[in-house]
Amino acid sequence: MSVAPHHPRDPARWCAALALGFLALAIVRLGIPSKPYFDEIHYLPAARALLAQSDWLNREHPMFGKEMLAAGIALFGDRPWAWRIMSALAGTLALWAAMRALWFASLRRYATLAYGVLLASGFFLFVHARIAMLDVFMVAALAVAFWQCAAAVREPEHGRRSLALAGIALGLAIGAKWNAVPLAPLPGLAFLAIRLHAAGWKGLVGHRGAPVPGVRLPEAALWLGLVPLAVYALTYAPVWLIAPGTLPPGGFIGLHEMMLRMQESVVKPHPYQSVWTDWVIDRRAIWYFYEPSDGAQRGVLLIGNPLSMLAGLPALGWAAWAGVRRRRWDALAAVLIFAASLGFWIVADKPVQFYYHYFVPSMALLAALALALDALRERGWAWLSWFVLTGSLALFAWFYPILSAGALPGERGFEKWMWLDSWR
Repeated sequence: MSVAPHHPRDPARWCAALALGFLALAIVRLGIPSKPYFDEIHYLPAARALLAQSDWLNREHPMFGKEMLAAGIALFGDRPWAWRIMSALAGTLALWAAMRALWFASLRRYATLAYGVLLASGFFLFVHARIAMLDVFMVAALAVAFWQCAAAVREPEHGRRSLALAGIALGLAIGAKWNAVPLAPLPGLAFLAIRLHAAGWKGLVGHRGAPVPGVRLPEAALWLGLVPLAVYALTYAPVWLIAPGTLPPGGFIGLHEMMLRMQESVVKPHPYQSVWTDWVIDRRAIWYFYEPSDGAQRGVLLIGNPLSMLAGLPALGWAAWAGVRRRRWDALAAVLIFAASLGFWIVADKPVQFYYHYFVPSMALLAALALALDALRERGWAWLSWFVLTGSLALFAWFYPILSAGALPGERGFEKWMWLDSWR
């Protein structure tokens, strides 16, 4: 009783510094290539059509990400860096929110900052913060949702507000890309399971007990169930304004049946397609861009940081063990998010899949790695923890030219980075 309780210091300022440093690096050469590349050729015309209110393009994907790209063009003009500025801001938000989520989930300062370093240098987030695609908006919204859910548990006096913000973010995540669908129910299901565990069947109607005292189950269902659906539906408002006469029969449900058919109709093999077993071992890369542009040979490669992606696999095993045996709920949450987001692609009826579908699972994998590094440090293995962090940064620096469309020495300039033939 004489020992003062330990109150770990919130590393918010260091988190902000990491996020701002990431943004500064992401906007370097943001306008290069100066022409659309990879899936920008689909999403930029859709964004322009939204601004012109002329057509509804790229109908197989939901609207929110394209609306964000349109906002960037509306604010800054139809120029290359403006196509991508909203992606850079979303990537920065994703980094900040993910660190805040891990802080509130774990209250571990070192793990939080390690997570920021691993995410910033993990290749995935950086590459998608520099391209006008939909994935980074989904990831940013998911990170905000989990941040707010964890904040609601740690600060129940603001629980109602945090759950409302989480619900809004979940709706926007699904509205950016359907990859968020398998994760959207997790906060609500976790709330239900924890409340029943804490209060028994009385928890169905009472307001006492974990995870957020003062919030009843029906209210949690409102914030984490109905609000996401309403927000998601609102992201389609431009569709009803632009092309109401071309909507399929069946209203909103018919619209989604059409979108699902379009998603499942892509069956033609693609040279860059891969499967989940390739993703987890970092085997199959995607060249988003590789050709002469803006006065030099340039390339943009999507691959995971080889060190952190592979080190994250045993870290996931540790996280599962710690979650079950030691009741480390932060570690168990990382494992469940990884399993749900990757499992979706194992069972999804989408025959042609790509490495960028590993974006969300990789975020959870790096969270598990950050927690494992923190545990190593506490057990006297700080040198190993620092080795992984500095190694991740060193590999990011080494691969930086082909992550950021840097000038290469010639047409074969990519070869020194091709450690595996499957990355070519």
